[in-house]
Amino acid sequence: MVFDGTICAGDDEKYMREALNEAAQAAAEGEVPVGAVIVKDGRIIARAHNTIETAHRSSAHAEMLAIDAAEEELGAKWLSGATMYVTLEPCSMCAGAMVLARISRLVIGADDPKTGACGSLYDIAGDGKLNHRIEITRGVLGDECSAVLKDFFRSRRK
Repeated sequence: MVFDGTICAGDDEKYMREALNEAAQAAAEGEVPVGAVIVKDGRIIARAHNTIETAHRSSAHAEMLAIDAAEEELGAKWLSGATMYVTLEPCSMCAGAMVLARISRLVIGADDPKTGACGSLYDIAGDGKLNHRIEITRGVLGDECSAVLKDFFRSRRK
């Protein structure tokens, strides 16, 4: 998979901060704080956060909602050339949707060893048996992304 590399490391942090803003909004709504943004040609074309509890939909993950919004924004079913920034490694459903949407690049904040499907538990995004693979960058603002999740679950246990 070839990606033109026009986004630099500073941009990765900038856009991950936008995803963290989405995660904070999710937490404020009582949702698991996961946020996602999709960037294409240097502009954010979609942003979303988990709404599973408020929407009563198991598929209302930040990544799924962001893909839907990006496709609507572009009026296209393919997101080639787009980069998704997400605060937590995507699950198998979200990774599969990213492959089907042909996202070019994925930037992950925190790894998810329990359900992560982009290298931790499974590697759907890089599976050579599928028709598309996604370039992955891991650990961008990883400590901050992880802390948001840990703080949320710590507060829920009290």
